[in-house]
This record gives sequence, C-alpha cells and structure tokens, in this order.
Amino acid sequence: MSSGNLDFELFRDFLEKTSGIQLGSNKQYLVSSRLNRLMEQRGIKTLTELVQRIQAQPRGGLREEVVDAMTTNETLWFRDGYPFEVLKSRVLPELLKASPTLRPRIWSAACSSGQEPYSLSMTIDEFERANPGMLRMGAQIVATELSGAMLAACRAGVYDGLAMARGLSPERRERYFDQVAPGQWSIKPAVRNRVELRALNLLDSYAALGKFDIVFCRNVLIYFSADIKRDILTRIHATLKPGGYLFLGASEALNGLSDLYQMVQCNPGIIYKAR
Repeated sequence: MSSGNLDFELFRDFLEKTSGIQLGSNKQYLVSSRLNRLMEQRGIKTLTELVQRIQAQPRGGLREEVVDAMTTNETLWFRDGYPFEVLKSRVLPELLKASPTLRPRIWSAACSSGQEPYSLSMTIDEFERANPGMLRMGAQIVATELSGAMLAACRAGVYDGLAMARGLSPERRERYFDQVAPGQWSIKPAVRNRVELRALNLLDSYAALGKFDIVFCRNVLIYFSADIKRDILTRIHATLKPGGYLFLGASEALNGLSDLYQMVQCNPGIIYKAR
C-alpha cells in the first residue's frame, strides 16, 4: 500500500472514531478537496501529520476544524415537507389527547445551521394558531450539533437569500423573519426562544438531554456504519417516552429494531413509535 493510501486509511479510522462518519475507500478526493486549504494554512503536509497534530493537542481547536470541514451540512427549510405536516395533523393531536397538559419536548439531532429546529418551531406556532388553547403549556425544542461552526450559525439565526430560498414560502418568511440587512434575514425571537441549542456528538451519552416525546434524527444516519447506526437508534429509544415518535430521513429506515420501534404508515411517509 502506498504512503498516500496509508495516510488516507489512518485518517479514515481517526474520523470514524472521532465523529462516527464512515468514509468509503474511494473518498480520497473528497478529503483532499475539503482539507487542502486548512492543511496549507497550518503547514501540514500529510494526513498522517494532521492526525498526529490533533492527537498531540486534542483541545487545540484543530480537531473541531477538521470535523467541521468533513461534516456534510446540506440542509433546507421544512425538508421533505410531510414530516412537519404529520407532526401538526397527527402526532401532536395524539399526544395532547392522551395528556392535555403535556409540554412536548422535541429533539432535533444534528441540526446543522438551524433550518430543522426553526422549521419545527414554526410548525409549533402554526399548530397553536390553528388549535387555540390546545397546546396550553407550549413546547420545547432541543437542537444538538457536533460542528461548532454550524452551532454558531444556528445560534446566530441569520440567513442569506440563497438559504432563505430553499424550502421557505414567502408567507413564512414574512411571518417568522425580520430583514436585518440587504440579503440578510434574522429568525424572530418568538421562534428562536422555543429552541435550546447544545453541542453534542451522537457517539457520546444522551443522558443529559432528558426524555423526549418526539425525536427528529433525519439525514444523518446515512454517514454511519451499520453498527454505529444501530447503537444510536437504540440509545435514541432510551430518550423517548413510551409511545414517543421518531422521524428519520426519507431515505433512511430501521432494520432489526422492531422490538424497540413500531412502524407507522402516514401516507406519505413513515414514522416510528417507541414500544
């Protein structure tokens, strides 16, 4: 095996142990394109040297920069549409019928730059407007993210015209955002205040998060190995209250966990109910 391949294999192992992200053996170009500038700025010539530098100074900030660069943060507002409609039309009414004084807790895992948790917050507002007095205790959304840069973007809650055009209707933009500069929109405080942001690696413990009625873990499990995916889904189940709901991405599915989750057909879409 060439030194270049050895470098890449070492980096692959490091990235999976650090973040759970699994790279295929044909992803050398992806790694090179995402890390070249960072490595040049730091005067680092090989991936082996990069890993050694991080291991020598694990709290020096380089590890987080590398994870930020390698994390795919493809996101948009109300992604796929139906999960948010199912939340409004089926899940919230069911939970509130069973417990009228419930204050639903929702976890948005791997929240990227904030589009998912803020879409959830807007959905909660729309539900309250359509059902006055039904959600009398309000709702809490806990949004977690591994990438420090993405968490900072989520906390800022300011989006450019390109981001605003991806999945957001003009009506929602008008209702839930303030234009703060040419081509810049800020999420309104009422939407922002429903969301609590926390740094979290999905490989770490979820114990400090508490219990949830609903978990959105969408379009992130595709980056993990089958074993890590199973472990994450098992530990997510432990955070869900009995009868709580899990929403996965449109291309993701549960395999071999029917003892923990019951599949629920929503037409369109599938969600999962904790047993």
